[in-house]
Amino acid sequence: MTTLRQLEYLVTVVDEGSFTRAAELLHVTQPALSHQIRTLERSAGGPLLERLPRSVRLTPTGRAMLPHARAALADAERARCAARQAAGLEVGELQIATLYSITLGVLPRALRRWRQTHPDVGIRLFEHRHTDELVEAMYAGEADLAVGPEPAGWSGVSTAIGTEELVVVVAPDDPAAVGDTVKLGDLADRAWVHYAPDHGLADVLDRACAQAGFEPRIAVRTEQTAAAPALAAAGLGPALVPDNILTGAGHVLRPDPPVRRTLAAYTRGTPDPLAAAFIEVLFQSGSLRARGGDG
Repeated sequence: MTTLRQLEYLVTVVDEGSFTRAAELLHVTQPALSHQIRTLERSAGGPLLERLPRSVRLTPTGRAMLPHARAALADAERARCAARQAAGLEVGELQIATLYSITLGVLPRALRRWRQTHPDVGIRLFEHRHTDELVEAMYAGEADLAVGPEPAGWSGVSTAIGTEELVVVVAPDDPAAVGDTVKLGDLADRAWVHYAPDHGLADVLDRACAQAGFEPRIAVRTEQTAAAPALAAAGLGPALVPDNILTGAGHVLRPDPPVRRTLAAYTRGTPDPLAAAFIEVLFQSGSLRARGGDG
Protein backbone atom coordinates (compact mmCIF):
# COMPACT_ATOMS: atom_id res chain seq x y z
CA MET A 1 0.00 0.00 0.00
CA THR A 2 1.39 3.38 -1.00
CA THR A 3 1.83 5.84 1.86
CA LEU A 4 2.18 9.61 1.95
CA ARG A 5 5.60 9.14 3.50
CA GLN A 6 6.76 7.14 0.49
CA LEU A 7 5.43 9.81 -1.86
CA GLU A 8 7.26 12.44 0.18
CA TYR A 9 10.47 10.43 -0.15
CA LEU A 10 10.03 10.21 -3.94
CA VAL A 11 9.37 13.94 -4.34
CA THR A 12 12.32 14.86 -2.12
CA VAL A 13 14.74 12.59 -4.01
CA VAL A 14 13.60 14.13 -7.31
CA ASP A 15 13.82 17.70 -6.01
CA GLU A 16 17.25 17.17 -4.44
CA GLY A 17 18.57 15.05 -7.30
CA SER A 18 20.32 12.80 -4.83
CA PHE A 19 19.49 10.03 -2.35
CA THR A 20 22.19 11.34 -0.01
CA ARG A 21 20.89 14.91 0.13
CA ALA A 22 17.28 13.69 0.36
CA ALA A 23 18.12 11.41 3.30
CA GLU A 24 19.81 14.31 5.10
CA LEU A 25 16.83 16.58 4.50
CA LEU A 26 14.34 13.92 5.63
CA HIS A 27 16.45 12.93 8.66
CA VAL A 28 16.51 9.25 7.71
CA THR A 29 19.34 6.91 6.81
CA GLN A 30 20.05 6.38 3.13
CA PRO A 31 19.36 2.61 3.36
CA ALA A 32 15.96 3.35 4.93
CA LEU A 33 15.18 5.85 2.18
CA SER A 34 16.23 3.41 -0.54
CA HIS A 35 14.10 0.67 1.03
CA GLN A 36 10.98 2.85 1.00
CA ILE A 37 11.57 3.87 -2.62
CA ARG A 38 11.94 0.20 -3.62
CA THR A 39 8.70 -0.59 -1.78
CA LEU A 40 6.97 2.23 -3.67
CA GLU A 41 8.40 0.93 -6.95
CA ARG A 42 7.01 -2.55 -6.26
CA SER A 43 3.61 -1.00 -5.60
CA ALA A 44 3.85 1.03 -8.82
CA GLY A 45 4.80 -2.03 -10.85
CA GLY A 46 8.21 -0.85 -12.04
CA PRO A 47 11.22 1.43 -11.45
CA LEU A 48 10.45 5.07 -10.75
CA LEU A 49 14.01 6.36 -10.65
CA GLU A 50 17.12 5.68 -12.66
CA ARG A 51 20.23 5.85 -10.47
CA LEU A 52 23.00 7.71 -12.30
CA PRO A 53 26.60 8.17 -11.08
CA ARG A 54 26.02 11.76 -9.91
CA SER A 55 22.25 12.15 -9.91
CA VAL A 56 18.91 10.46 -10.42
CA ARG A 57 16.34 10.82 -13.17
CA LEU A 58 12.73 9.80 -13.44
CA THR A 59 11.71 6.84 -15.55
CA PRO A 60 8.52 7.15 -17.66
CA THR A 61 6.66 5.48 -14.78
CA GLY A 62 8.18 7.95 -12.37
CA ARG A 63 7.22 10.91 -14.55
CA ALA A 64 3.65 9.64 -14.62
CA MET A 65 3.53 9.27 -10.83
CA LEU A 66 5.32 12.48 -9.78
CA PRO A 67 2.51 15.05 -10.37
CA HIS A 68 0.05 12.82 -8.50
CA ALA A 69 2.54 12.46 -5.65
CA ARG A 70 2.89 16.24 -5.42
CA ALA A 71 -0.90 16.68 -5.53
CA ALA A 72 -1.44 14.09 -2.77
CA LEU A 73 1.12 15.80 -0.53
CA ALA A 74 -0.39 19.23 -1.18
CA ASP A 75 -3.90 17.97 -0.42
CA ALA A 76 -2.67 16.34 2.79
CA GLU A 77 -1.07 19.60 3.90
CA ARG A 78 -4.27 21.51 3.17
CA ALA A 79 -6.26 18.94 5.15
CA ARG A 80 -3.89 19.41 8.09
CA CYS A 81 -4.22 23.19 7.89
CA ALA A 82 -8.02 22.99 7.65
CA ALA A 83 -8.16 20.83 10.76
CA ARG A 84 -5.91 23.18 12.69
CA GLN A 85 -7.95 26.18 11.54
CA ALA A 86 -11.16 24.48 12.68
CA ALA A 87 -9.54 23.81 16.04
CA GLY A 88 -8.47 27.44 16.30
CA LEU A 89 -4.78 26.50 16.31
CA GLU A 90 -3.74 28.72 13.37
CA VAL A 91 -5.14 31.35 11.02
CA GLY A 92 -6.01 30.36 7.51
CA GLU A 93 -4.12 30.79 4.26
CA LEU A 94 -5.62 30.68 0.78
CA GLN A 95 -3.26 29.58 -1.98
CA ILE A 96 -3.98 31.07 -5.41
CA ALA A 97 -2.28 30.18 -8.69
CA THR A 98 -2.51 32.80 -11.43
CA LEU A 99 -0.73 34.61 -14.27
CA TYR A 100 1.61 37.57 -13.87
CA SER A 101 -0.71 39.82 -15.90
CA ILE A 102 -3.65 38.95 -13.65
CA THR A 103 -1.61 39.71 -10.53
CA LEU A 104 -1.07 43.17 -12.00
CA GLY A 105 -4.58 43.83 -13.26
CA VAL A 106 -7.37 41.77 -11.74
CA LEU A 107 -6.15 40.76 -8.32
CA PRO A 108 -5.14 44.01 -6.56
CA ARG A 109 -8.72 45.25 -6.10
CA ALA A 110 -9.93 41.77 -5.14
CA LEU A 111 -7.10 41.31 -2.63
CA ARG A 112 -7.79 44.73 -1.10
CA ARG A 113 -11.43 43.75 -0.59
CA TRP A 114 -10.35 40.35 0.78
CA ARG A 115 -8.15 41.98 3.41
CA GLN A 116 -11.08 44.13 4.48
CA THR A 117 -13.45 41.18 4.88
CA HIS A 118 -11.00 38.39 5.89
CA PRO A 119 -8.16 40.12 7.78
CA ASP A 120 -6.99 36.90 9.47
CA VAL A 121 -6.72 34.84 6.29
CA GLY A 122 -3.52 35.32 4.33
CA ILE A 123 -2.99 34.84 0.61
CA ARG A 124 -0.11 33.03 -1.05
CA LEU A 125 0.30 33.62 -4.78
CA PHE A 126 1.88 31.22 -7.26
CA GLU A 127 2.46 33.17 -10.48
CA HIS A 128 2.93 31.75 -13.97
CA ARG A 129 3.63 33.13 -17.43
CA HIS A 130 1.33 30.97 -19.55
CA THR A 131 -2.11 29.40 -19.17
CA ASP A 132 -0.78 25.92 -20.01
CA GLU A 133 1.76 26.22 -17.20
CA LEU A 134 -0.96 27.41 -14.81
CA VAL A 135 -3.29 24.51 -15.65
CA GLU A 136 -0.47 21.98 -15.28
CA ALA A 137 0.44 23.41 -11.87
CA MET A 138 -3.17 23.15 -10.71
CA TYR A 139 -3.44 19.53 -11.81
CA ALA A 140 -0.25 18.92 -9.79
CA GLY A 141 -1.93 20.29 -6.66
CA GLU A 142 -0.05 23.58 -6.41
CA ALA A 143 -2.84 25.76 -5.02
CA ASP A 144 -6.43 25.79 -3.72
CA LEU A 145 -7.72 27.98 -6.53
CA ALA A 146 -6.58 29.23 -9.93
CA VAL A 147 -7.52 32.54 -11.55
CA GLY A 148 -6.80 32.79 -15.26
CA PRO A 149 -8.18 32.42 -18.78
CA GLU A 150 -11.05 29.96 -18.88
CA PRO A 151 -9.40 26.53 -19.22
CA ALA A 152 -10.56 24.26 -22.03
CA GLY A 153 -11.52 20.77 -20.94
CA TRP A 154 -10.94 21.42 -17.22
CA SER A 155 -11.97 18.31 -15.30
CA GLY A 156 -12.69 20.12 -12.04
CA VAL A 157 -14.99 23.03 -11.20
CA SER A 158 -14.65 26.24 -13.24
CA THR A 159 -16.59 29.47 -12.71
CA ALA A 160 -16.44 32.29 -15.29
CA ILE A 161 -15.80 35.53 -13.40
CA GLY A 162 -15.98 38.00 -16.28
CA THR A 163 -14.17 39.25 -19.37
CA GLU A 164 -10.92 41.17 -19.57
CA GLU A 165 -10.59 43.72 -22.37
CA LEU A 166 -7.28 44.35 -24.10
CA VAL A 167 -6.34 47.72 -25.51
CA VAL A 168 -3.61 49.11 -27.75
CA VAL A 169 -1.12 51.55 -26.25
CA VAL A 170 0.93 53.85 -28.48
CA ALA A 171 3.13 56.87 -27.83
CA PRO A 172 1.30 60.21 -27.49
CA ASP A 173 2.95 61.46 -30.71
CA ASP A 174 2.33 58.23 -32.65
CA PRO A 175 0.50 58.73 -35.97
CA ALA A 176 -2.16 56.31 -34.71
CA ALA A 177 -2.79 58.40 -31.57
CA VAL A 178 -6.00 59.96 -32.85
CA GLY A 179 -9.45 59.12 -31.58
CA ASP A 180 -10.30 56.32 -29.17
CA THR A 181 -10.46 53.21 -31.38
CA VAL A 182 -8.30 51.46 -33.94
CA LYS A 183 -8.62 48.55 -36.34
CA LEU A 184 -5.68 46.22 -35.77
CA GLY A 185 -5.36 45.80 -39.52
CA ASP A 186 -4.46 49.50 -39.76
CA LEU A 187 -1.35 48.67 -37.70
CA ALA A 188 -0.27 45.73 -39.87
CA ASP A 189 2.82 47.56 -41.18
CA ARG A 190 4.05 48.48 -37.70
CA ALA A 191 6.66 46.76 -35.54
CA TRP A 192 5.07 45.82 -32.20
CA VAL A 193 6.06 45.64 -28.58
CA HIS A 194 5.66 41.88 -28.21
CA TYR A 195 6.00 39.40 -25.37
CA ALA A 196 8.45 36.57 -24.77
CA PRO A 197 7.38 33.44 -26.71
CA ASP A 198 6.41 31.57 -23.53
CA HIS A 199 4.35 34.50 -22.20
CA GLY A 200 0.59 33.96 -22.42
CA LEU A 201 -0.08 37.41 -23.89
CA ALA A 202 2.21 36.56 -26.83
CA ASP A 203 -0.44 34.06 -27.93
CA VAL A 204 -3.22 36.61 -27.39
CA LEU A 205 -1.47 39.20 -29.56
CA ASP A 206 -0.62 36.70 -32.31
CA ARG A 207 -4.23 35.44 -32.45
CA ALA A 208 -5.69 38.95 -32.53
CA CYS A 209 -3.37 40.00 -35.35
CA ALA A 210 -4.04 36.79 -37.27
CA GLN A 211 -7.78 37.47 -37.07
CA ALA A 212 -7.02 40.93 -38.51
CA GLY A 213 -5.12 39.31 -41.38
CA PHE A 214 -1.46 39.83 -40.52
CA GLU A 215 1.47 38.57 -38.47
CA PRO A 216 2.96 41.23 -36.19
CA ARG A 217 6.54 42.31 -36.80
CA ILE A 218 8.54 42.58 -33.60
CA ALA A 219 10.29 45.72 -32.38
CA VAL A 220 11.10 44.32 -28.95
CA ARG A 221 10.04 41.39 -26.77
CA THR A 222 9.51 41.71 -23.02
CA GLU A 223 9.09 39.18 -20.23
CA GLN A 224 7.25 41.72 -18.07
CA THR A 225 3.60 42.58 -18.70
CA ALA A 226 3.99 45.91 -16.92
CA ALA A 227 6.85 46.88 -19.23
CA ALA A 228 4.79 46.60 -22.41
CA PRO A 229 2.74 49.82 -22.06
CA ALA A 230 5.82 51.73 -20.89
CA LEU A 231 7.79 50.59 -23.95
CA ALA A 232 4.86 51.49 -26.20
CA ALA A 233 4.52 54.93 -24.60
CA ALA A 234 8.25 55.46 -25.21
CA GLY A 235 7.66 55.05 -28.94
CA LEU A 236 8.96 51.54 -29.62
CA GLY A 237 5.69 50.46 -31.22
CA PRO A 238 2.09 49.60 -30.35
CA ALA A 239 1.43 47.13 -27.52
CA LEU A 240 -1.66 45.06 -26.76
CA VAL A 241 -2.24 45.02 -22.98
CA PRO A 242 -5.07 44.31 -20.52
CA ASP A 243 -6.86 47.56 -19.82
CA ASN A 244 -6.77 46.92 -16.07
CA ILE A 245 -2.95 47.29 -15.87
CA LEU A 246 -2.80 50.79 -17.39
CA THR A 247 -1.03 53.47 -15.38
CA GLY A 248 -1.73 56.50 -17.57
CA ALA A 249 1.32 56.45 -19.85
CA GLY A 250 0.77 56.59 -23.60
CA HIS A 251 -2.32 56.98 -25.75
CA VAL A 252 -4.92 54.23 -25.36
CA LEU A 253 -6.92 52.87 -28.29
CA ARG A 254 -9.68 50.29 -28.06
CA PRO A 255 -9.51 47.70 -30.86
CA ASP A 256 -12.47 47.50 -33.23
CA PRO A 257 -13.67 44.76 -33.02
CA PRO A 258 -12.83 44.34 -29.33
CA VAL A 259 -10.14 41.91 -28.13
CA ARG A 260 -11.31 40.14 -24.99
CA ARG A 261 -10.64 36.99 -23.02
CA THR A 262 -12.91 35.23 -20.54
CA LEU A 263 -11.36 34.69 -17.13
CA ALA A 264 -12.36 32.01 -14.66
CA ALA A 265 -11.70 30.80 -11.15
CA TYR A 266 -11.21 27.05 -11.05
CA THR A 267 -10.49 24.29 -8.56
CA ARG A 268 -9.81 20.56 -8.78
CA GLY A 269 -12.98 19.72 -6.84
CA THR A 270 -15.80 21.56 -5.10
CA PRO A 271 -14.33 24.84 -3.78
CA ASP A 272 -13.74 24.81 -0.02
CA PRO A 273 -15.27 27.68 2.01
CA LEU A 274 -12.20 29.94 1.67
CA ALA A 275 -11.93 29.44 -2.09
CA ALA A 276 -15.69 29.96 -2.53
CA ALA A 277 -15.46 33.19 -0.51
CA PHE A 278 -12.63 34.48 -2.69
CA ILE A 279 -14.56 33.70 -5.87
CA GLU A 280 -17.39 35.83 -4.51
CA VAL A 281 -14.89 38.63 -3.78
CA LEU A 282 -13.70 38.46 -7.39
CA PHE A 283 -17.27 39.10 -8.54
CA GLN A 284 -17.70 41.96 -6.08
CA SER A 285 -14.38 43.72 -6.76
CA GLY A 286 -15.45 45.13 -10.13
CA SER A 287 -12.11 44.36 -11.78
CA LEU A 288 -13.79 42.71 -14.78
CA ARG A 289 -16.77 43.16 -17.04
CA ALA A 290 -19.66 40.84 -16.44
CA ARG A 291 -19.35 38.02 -18.96
CA GLY A 292 -20.81 39.13 -22.25
CA GLY A 293 -21.26 42.71 -21.00
CA ASP A 294 -20.37 45.78 -23.08
CA GLY A 295 -20.18 48.42 -20.40
